[in-house]
Amino acid sequence: MKITSEFLDKHNVSGPRYTSYPPANFFHTNFTTSNYIEQLKTSNNQLPQSISLYIHIPFCPQRCHFCGCNTEIGQKKSFIERYIDAIKQEIINVSAFLDVENRKVTQIHWGGGTPNAIAMKYIADIMNLIKEKFIIDKNAEVAIECSPAYLEFTHIDQLAEMGFNRMSLGIQDFRSDVLAVVNRQAPKHPVKEVVDYLRTKGFSGINLDFIYGLPLQTVDSLKETIAKAIEIKPDRIVTFSYAHVPWVKEEQLKLEKIGLPTPKEKMDMLINNIEQLQEAGYTSIGIDHFAHPDDQLAIAYKNKKLHRNFQGYCTLETTGQVYGFGASSISQLWGAYAQNHKSSLKYMEAIENTGFAIERGFELNIKQQIVRSVINSIMCNGVLYFNEIAAQFQLTTNEIKDIVNYDSEKLIDFEKDAIISINENGILISELGHKIARNIAMVFDPDLKQGESIYSKTI
Repeated sequence: MKITSEFLDKHNVSGPRYTSYPPANFFHTNFTTSNYIEQLKTSNNQLPQSISLYIHIPFCPQRCHFCGCNTEIGQKKSFIERYIDAIKQEIINVSAFLDVENRKVTQIHWGGGTPNAIAMKYIADIMNLIKEKFIIDKNAEVAIECSPAYLEFTHIDQLAEMGFNRMSLGIQDFRSDVLAVVNRQAPKHPVKEVVDYLRTKGFSGINLDFIYGLPLQTVDSLKETIAKAIEIKPDRIVTFSYAHVPWVKEEQLKLEKIGLPTPKEKMDMLINNIEQLQEAGYTSIGIDHFAHPDDQLAIAYKNKKLHRNFQGYCTLETTGQVYGFGASSISQLWGAYAQNHKSSLKYMEAIENTGFAIERGFELNIKQQIVRSVINSIMCNGVLYFNEIAAQFQLTTNEIKDIVNYDSEKLIDFEKDAIISINENGILISELGHKIARNIAMVFDPDLKQGESIYSKTI
């Protein structure tokens, strides 16, 4: 696959990320705790039957200037302990409405913030409660996002003992000067040694995260960073585009004052990322994700069994309906999305007073469920077979096409540029086209208002 800056420029427009459909900006406060409880009960009889658990730890020792996550800095031990108690209570309350006897947990994901910035005993407390309340599948993926700045080898030992078997390390850049200007601590130990040690402890799907488009980064310096990442040989590498949204995250104004790479430089960085990683044998499985051919994600992509949620790419085998715990966490059920209060204090007060902390959410009707399945198929597996979607919902292919406002005229440019091919069964997206999957998905989104600039750029 040869990708050019002209190709990327042409398709670099504003659009949803489609980590959910409808996107999170559709969530509203009319969705209440009562709605959530009803959806919890209903989810027991919906697919996927398996359970995914998401635990959000919003605390960080310091705030990176590029950060767009829900984080809080410098909370005292008593505050953190209160937060952990609230998560445990929420787990108890939610599990009471789930069929925990017949539904297994196939995925647990800890995100943040910086989950490994809190004491390991707190993580163990929550994991022990999960094991008490749920049946954990023997092949469950148990993952945690970690900052290497606060990760000791003894922590890896403890996490392995708790049952963790996958880790994502937020490297962002190997250059110390880049990390310094974005206010991020450098790794405490050499990353290669950490990755090698994780393997000895049975971890797989080891992931390294990087961000391109940060101050002081150059096209050549990022080449060196990616080359170093390839030498470490992680199972997965992610190269996120820095999203500059200072109107949402005021902290990012500090980076603007230092100076950011030009759009042209950023495009060149992306092109080099793709070329370097593919030349090194990594499979491009998504917009910014790459996996070793032997990794589960690469195998799932090859077999058209890939899935995606707010936690990132995963396989259909391990994917369950997602039940989120902690401040700002989002539950992704078949029939609804439910998000907790973003403020940790409001979250804890709500749990202590009512047992739940729902701030907003969204209930999907059947048409939205169909559009979600269409968009997921495009975004994850690069195909759209109308007959398969129709069979899933027991409708005709024409009914599915009507629901997504299918119009082949909207796809002519994609077809001319060899981004897609259309046949009697549906649409196949080329390897090149997979890099702009968001653009293609937008064509099948009947609720998307053309010209909206509330979303980030698609590339």
